[in-house]
Parts: sequence; C-alpha cells; structure tokens
Amino acid sequence: MSRIQRLSKIARIALRYRLDTLLDTKQLPLGAQLLLMPCRLRPISKLNRGERLRLFLEELGPIFIKFGQLLSTRRDLVPDDMIDELVKLQDQVPPFAEQQAIAIIEEALGQPVEQVFAEFSATPMASASIAQVHAATLHSGESVVVKVVRPTIEKVIKQDIKLLFFIASLIQKYLPDGPRLRPVEVVEDYQHTILDELDLKREAANTSQLRRNFENSDLLYVPKVYWDYSCRNVFTMERIDGIPVTDMDALAAQKTNMKLLAERGVEIFFTQVFRDSFFHADMHPGNVFVSRQNPESPQYIGIDCAIIGSLNEADQYYLARNLLAFFQRDYRLVAELHVESGWVPAHTKINDFESAIRSVCEPIFEKPLGEISFGQVLIYLFQTARRFDMEVQPSLVLLQKTLLNIEGLGRQLYPQLDLWNTAKPYLENWLKQRYSPKGIYQRASKHLPALLEQLPTLPETLAQAASNNKQQNQHFDLQQQQIRQLQRQLKQRHRQKTIVSLSLLLLVTAIISSSAVLQQQLLQLSPLSWLLGISACAIWLRR
Repeated sequence: MSRIQRLSKIARIALRYRLDTLLDTKQLPLGAQLLLMPCRLRPISKLNRGERLRLFLEELGPIFIKFGQLLSTRRDLVPDDMIDELVKLQDQVPPFAEQQAIAIIEEALGQPVEQVFAEFSATPMASASIAQVHAATLHSGESVVVKVVRPTIEKVIKQDIKLLFFIASLIQKYLPDGPRLRPVEVVEDYQHTILDELDLKREAANTSQLRRNFENSDLLYVPKVYWDYSCRNVFTMERIDGIPVTDMDALAAQKTNMKLLAERGVEIFFTQVFRDSFFHADMHPGNVFVSRQNPESPQYIGIDCAIIGSLNEADQYYLARNLLAFFQRDYRLVAELHVESGWVPAHTKINDFESAIRSVCEPIFEKPLGEISFGQVLIYLFQTARRFDMEVQPSLVLLQKTLLNIEGLGRQLYPQLDLWNTAKPYLENWLKQRYSPKGIYQRASKHLPALLEQLPTLPETLAQAASNNKQQNQHFDLQQQQIRQLQRQLKQRHRQKTIVSLSLLLLVTAIISSSAVLQQQLLQLSPLSWLLGISACAIWLRR
C-alpha cells in the first residue's frame, strides 16, 4: 500500500467515525475549514466520541493503538469519557483467530500444543496491539502464559513507519520548528523500538535482565522466563496473580497502602534509570499489576518488557544534575547544564535562559501531584525551547514517554503524592554514591581488566605514538616548505608580470608618441572607457 493509499484510508476511517467533530474547527486555518465542510454531510454515528476514537485507532493498527495507550494515561489532557474507552486499548484489542495462534505456536516450537503443554486455552486471556496471550500449564505443573505475535503485523508496521517518515520529512522541511524538533531522527528511533518489539526473544531477554536487576526486591517482581518454550514469535513466561494497577476498588478492598505504593513507583523508576540504566519504557497500566501479598507493603509486578530504554553515563549525569537543580530551584545551574550538555546552542544567554526556566517551573513547586498538570508544563517548556533553539534529544524520547506514563499512574494511585520530596533524596544519594571514593573505584574497576590487558603493550604503544608524532611533525614541516616554495613562485610570477606590463607600457607609449593621429583618437575616448581599461590592467596584474 502506497503512502497516498494509506493517507486516503486514514481519511476515510476518520470520516466514517466523524472525528472532525472532535476538533474546534473555528481555530483551524480557513483552508482546513473548507476542506472539512463536506464531512458535515455525513451523519454522526450513535456511538459516543470515545468509542469512535477507539475504533478509529484500532482499525489503523498497532502504531495508532500505542498512541491511544499513551493518551489513556492522561486524564489531565483528555476528557474522562474518552479515557474510559481508550483504556480498552491496553489489553482489549480484538484478538485474531484461535486456530491461527495455535498454528503459529506449533510451527515455532515444532510440536503440537498437546505435546508441549499439559493444558492450553485457545481463548486468549488478553489481546494487545502487537500480540495476544493464552493461558497454559506445563507438564511439570507450572502455570504459564504464552504470548504470540499477530500474523502479518510486521508488514502493517513497516507501511505505517514509511508514512511516519513521510510526515516527519514534511514537518522538518516546512514547519518553522521542524529542524529543531528533528522529527526524522525521532521516527528512526521509534522504528527501531517497535520493530524490536516484534522479536519476542528479545523481550524474553529483557524480562530476564529486569528480573535479575530486582531479584529479592520488595519494590518490583518480574515473572520468570521459560526459555525452552520461547523463540522469536512465541514467548512463554510465569503466570502472575496480581491486581491491575487501575483497579482502585480491588486495591482499596485489600487495604493497600496507596501512599507507599505511589512512592515506590517513583523509586522504581529512578532505580531503573540511574542505578541500572535499564528501564521499562512501556509502563502503561495494562503492563503493571500489584501483588496480592502484603498490601501494607505493596509490591509491583511488571510485564511486557518489549520496550526497554537505557542512558549512557553522560546522559545519566546531566539528567540527574538537571532534575536535582530543578528540585533545588537552582535555575542558573539548569541553564548552565543545558548549555554544557549541548542541549541548547553555546551562544545562548544564560541570564535570559535562566529567567525563562524560572517562569515555567516556579509555579509548579510546593503543590501535590494532583494539582500539577505536567502536560501544561510541557507546553510551556516547548515554548521556552523554541525561543532558545533547543533541539529534541532522540536519546531521551523513551524516557520522556515513560515519565508521562509514571505521572498518569501517580495521579490515579495517590494524587497527593509529593513527587519532589520523593525523588530529591534519591537523586542526592545517587550523585553522592557515584562520586564518592567507593563509587569512583567501582567504575574504575570495570575498566581495570582492559587496562591490565593493554599494560604489556604500553611501551610499544608509546613508541608508536612518538613515531606517529614525529611523522606528523615531518609532514607538517614538508607542508610548510611547499607553502613557502609556492609563495616564492607567486612572487616571481608577479615580478614577471610587472616587467612585461612595464615593457608593454613603454612600447605603447612609444607608438603613441610617434603617431599624431593615434594621439587625437585617444583624446576623444570617454572617461568611462579609460576607467574600464585601467581596471582591466589592474585585474590582470593581481592574478
């Protein structure tokens, strides 16, 4: 399907569900208003606007469904009636045929499902944008879930990625903020992320790593991976028994400590980002559960580790110091760190940038999370960024997306959560440990084997470096000699031209002096002709 066909399909589906009614058409340009006028001839469906938006996203496939999943966590930005429908995209996407799922499993594992599992439920437990899951029991007695990738989904995703690249190129070319937003790079990063999500073996490896990072932790439990029953398009893992994080009634019924639950969510996020540099980047409510055990000290359960983010040491450092400076209201340091990290141009005026950041951030402090709209803050920061030519950082896009999900969860669990006081001690402690003698020694120890490996060759390396330096110096001297020789040649050429010019001038003077007729003709020439002639001679002499 071509881009034009795909755009046409999007327009047709949007028209069918009359999504134009969701827009404030009076705020649109006149051309867009005229383009949407024929839509009014089509009757509006009896479905409410939330259902129409959900069905529109479902029909367009996984990329649009994932966008709906992100919107479903933002009750501060999207009306409740639409949120109530969008949450269904988290695990209630229409499933594909049961026989297709069984055929995929049998082909992937090389055996009939009856031989692989003691019990297998053909009816899926849940269905999402990329895959669906089925309950099963191993012959050894463990309860598991089997995740199966949707058939032909890769082809659909690649088509939509091409469309996103097309849209991104238009944004980058024609919008004033296009180059600064770097939309093509953002789509490139998203392409790698979503195509990786199709490889369930990669997801299994991510799950295993995250489980190891939080082994024996009271904060987070990650299910066990069964590698003998997992491959690229089938993934088998331990079946968990938890309460969906959005089931507030069930959490209240078991008397869950909601304040501690919300605080632990923040701690898990910062632990993943800073301690491990390995964070779950798809934390929508459909992937998060709460253990039924010990509700006074609640533990999260995380599933679906297909999308994992990581930061290099430089990003970790600047992010931690920026956040801590925000919490300490040190806007001067925030501005300096942005320049130092290269997130804003080096010529940025620190005083002006500091003042702009203060005007954005100061109103949000000393308020509980429930009274803070980070969506509005992001809009203000975007306006500030545009003023100071701040570029989008593609490496931080997943982190920003995760922060949006964390905020959405925090609002639902405990709106009074003091995010600042929860996060600030963690960041202070992380920086203290990182740059303590012990922290420095631990980081140096990681590189010690490589240094010891290179130690025997150190004399040879130094000698080679000295030799290279000598060769570079000799090459530089040779270049200097060639430059001086070229300068001498140019001077000699200029002298030759001067001699030739003087000789010609003497010859012409002699000819003119000997001819009265020629003298009379020259006197009749205009001043402009004389000026052009003199200029031509000067140009020739300078060559």
